[in-house]
Amino acid sequence: MNTIREIIARWWSDFTLQTRLMAVGTLVVSLVMSGLTFWAVNTIQQDARMNDTRFGRDLGLLLAANIAPLVAEDNLTEVALFSGRFYSSTSSVRYILYAEPDGKIRFGIPFSEGEGQNALTIQRWIQLPDSYDPDADQPFVRQHNTPDGEVTDVFVPLIYEKEYLGVLAVGINPNPTVVASSNLTRDVTIAVFISIWAMVILGAVFNALTITKPIKELLVGVKNIAAGNFKQRIELPLGGELGELISSFNYMAERLARYEEQNIEELTAEKAKLETLVSTIADGAVLIDTDLQIMLVNPTAKRIFGWEGKEIIGKNVLHHLPHEVNIEISEPLQEVIARDTSDETEDVETLRNGGEFRITLNSPHERTVRILLTRVLDQYRESIKGLAITVQDITREVELNKAKSQFISNVSHELRTPLFNIKSFIETLSEYGEELSPEEQKEFLHTTNSETDRLTRLVNDVLDLSRLESSKAYQMTAVDLSQPIEQTLRSYHLNAKDKEIELLQEVQPELPPVMGNYDLLLQVFANLVGNALKFSRPKGKVMIRAYLLDPEDHPYQSSPQVRVEVSDTGIGIDTEDQEAIFDRFFRVENQVHTLEGTGLGLSIVRNIIEKHHSMVRLVSELGVGTTFWFDLLVHESAVGKHEDGQVTPKGEELIVNSELN
Repeated sequence: MNTIREIIARWWSDFTLQTRLMAVGTLVVSLVMSGLTFWAVNTIQQDARMNDTRFGRDLGLLLAANIAPLVAEDNLTEVALFSGRFYSSTSSVRYILYAEPDGKIRFGIPFSEGEGQNALTIQRWIQLPDSYDPDADQPFVRQHNTPDGEVTDVFVPLIYEKEYLGVLAVGINPNPTVVASSNLTRDVTIAVFISIWAMVILGAVFNALTITKPIKELLVGVKNIAAGNFKQRIELPLGGELGELISSFNYMAERLARYEEQNIEELTAEKAKLETLVSTIADGAVLIDTDLQIMLVNPTAKRIFGWEGKEIIGKNVLHHLPHEVNIEISEPLQEVIARDTSDETEDVETLRNGGEFRITLNSPHERTVRILLTRVLDQYRESIKGLAITVQDITREVELNKAKSQFISNVSHELRTPLFNIKSFIETLSEYGEELSPEEQKEFLHTTNSETDRLTRLVNDVLDLSRLESSKAYQMTAVDLSQPIEQTLRSYHLNAKDKEIELLQEVQPELPPVMGNYDLLLQVFANLVGNALKFSRPKGKVMIRAYLLDPEDHPYQSSPQVRVEVSDTGIGIDTEDQEAIFDRFFRVENQVHTLEGTGLGLSIVRNIIEKHHSMVRLVSELGVGTTFWFDLLVHESAVGKHEDGQVTPKGEELIVNSELN
């Protein structure tokens, strides 16, 4: 039984929804039509029974009225003759019986007591119905089925002159026309019912063969399309609506395939743009999903984290971060991803307080980084799609802050020393001036004046350096280098004579003017020559050279340049100190224990030369001397305007040597 049920269920599941609805609709219609038909047949039969009842009642009353006097006279012969004629005159009467009040049959058609005892099967006694009432005004009527068909029984009390004589039982056959019509209607209804279901079964078979298969193919195709297989096609030779449906499906699949290709191209282009944009930003960028898998990383982040040459896309970020970073952000990173997006206030506050980290990395070389964590939400800000990690290399910022703090500390220290000395000597003169000799008072005043000059130089140098490191723009014009060189030599002439040091210059004749600022270049020469005099021994020399560079010796230069050199025969600078010589407050005298200078002169020189888009360099040897040199661009007005049409480089031209005595 279960097997048959499974077969039917499998067979039913093969039909489409439309076929099932059609079958159910057909069943409902057929049941409704069959019910209406059977209701009509039943109505016809009920009407027929009512007609038979009325006919039997009328017929029984008529017959009883005619035979009641004969029965009262006990004239059975007349009763038989009259009953026989009546029975013979109509085919509607099946039988006529006359019974005494106790139920004994006295006469009956088609049999009679007078025929003697024979093999007739009819009873000689009649059992009246329980509902029969001999005193009733109307005959008792009932219908019952017999082997020969339905019969309407009519029981009529025989009363003559108010005397109950017995009962007259008449059997009435149904109307043959009504019976034939009812039977025909029933047969037609059964035939229609069978025909409808035969058509349904044939339609189901036809549907299974011609509709279900294409629909199954379409269903498989739709599933493949939903799975992303836009190359799915259906090839079935069908016409009509199914053919149009299949054709439309194939057209839809083709359009989706083209749309997918177009989208892939656009997405690829957008991805390339995004990757290009991310790769060009100065900060490091790492994008991870909610499983902490790396989705995107730019070259800056690879360089900072030491990921260069490694395949890390799709890997867990916590397994590849530097140890110092992993310790700091591992737990906060997972908390940020796991946090519910509904609490925006908590999210913003957490990101503000806990989403930024400053970490010092020790490899591949020491640097300080700032790491920011930012959640990536969907367009509705309802779910987290990933996390963006921004990495900023703030090593230079930290160094600048450190240098700033050091600078302030050094300035404070440098200012405190001369101020303390000035205050001490003034207090001494104020309190003990009368006790001091004129020579001591003069020495105290001289020392105070020197410390005041030192303090003034320090303040001026700090202001100059601050002004140079600002974004202030200086006007650049054509400068004849011979003028600031000569002015510098004149300024330091007496100082050099006191120290027995020669001041020399070698300036190429007809040297073209350079692009520069006169006052700034004058300050450069003053600082360099001042340092040279300070660290040169007596009988030494300090020389300033200026000459045009030979383009053949410097082919990488795009325009003519003039080189300036300041050389001395001083103590020299150790190699270890040459890298720090341009730092603020770094002084060579720290090594030789002198108190002259502020340690800002070479920082000022470096900043001025950088304003001229050049760099100051040095060559030094301990005990031999030092040479500082830099290059300046020839002013555009002088390029190509020499007497012979060329800018004269340094060569075998006459070099002017001059000593200021």
